Amino acid sequence: MRRLLSGWRAILLLIVLLGIWEVYVDAGGANSLILPAPHAIAQSLYDDRSLLWSNFLVTAEEILLGVALSAIAGVTFAIAIHLSPTLRSAVYPLLVASQTIPIPLLAPVLIAWLGFGLLPKLLVVVIVCFFVIVVTTLGALAAVDPELIKLMRTFDASRMRIFRQVELPASLPGLFTGIKIAVVFAVIGAVLAEQAGANAGLGYLVTISIPQLLTARAWAAIVILSLFAIALFALLTLAERLALPWAYETTGDQSR
Repeated sequence: MRRLLSGWRAILLLIVLLGIWEVYVDAGGANSLILPAPHAIAQSLYDDRSLLWSNFLVTAEEILLGVALSAIAGVTFAIAIHLSPTLRSAVYPLLVASQTIPIPLLAPVLIAWLGFGLLPKLLVVVIVCFFVIVVTTLGALAAVDPELIKLMRTFDASRMRIFRQVELPASLPGLFTGIKIAVVFAVIGAVLAEQAGANAGLGYLVTISIPQLLTARAWAAIVILSLFAIALFALLTLAERLALPWAYETTGDQSR
């Protein structure tokens, strides 16, 4: 019931903010060609629905494939680093250094190198998402109760058995957290890649709409991207609840 009430509060706040936005633009507070009113964006969502949908499919493919590849690679690297201190000291600093590269500068280089196809967009999304998944999974693996590990060792359990039966299950909440954060970053990465060079996608549509003063259409594309990210986040949260009910039961007990 508390979650339901908090959800209604968020919806009510959103309605209030949209109302303020509408009144502000209609009263002449901003040029409607620069900041369109919510009703103009809603109108564009309907009028340009075919164009928006076709470009959304392109961006959605980039995001979904990019997140999937990031999850596979991120979990693999996190497990390898966790099990090998040598690999951690060799690879982890390079992973940290990779995040210092400005993506808006890297994306055009990848586009120029690999062309305007799907591959460079996927690489940008993976670069943006990969580190988040590695860090959250590593953090979850390191946070396992050491007493459980000691208990397994008293039963003469091997290192891999301890990992399979104790560390890996305990790290799953951290993995889900990393993927949920990565979904948000993936949207940003896909848009940056499309703006660097593309012939389709919502990021590309925003790029060509603004110079034509079709800002309502650009904002409509942004709305679709936001709703898509929210929907993916919600689906991952639901999947986490179904896959890890024990984690939510523990959280609920602590909150009470």
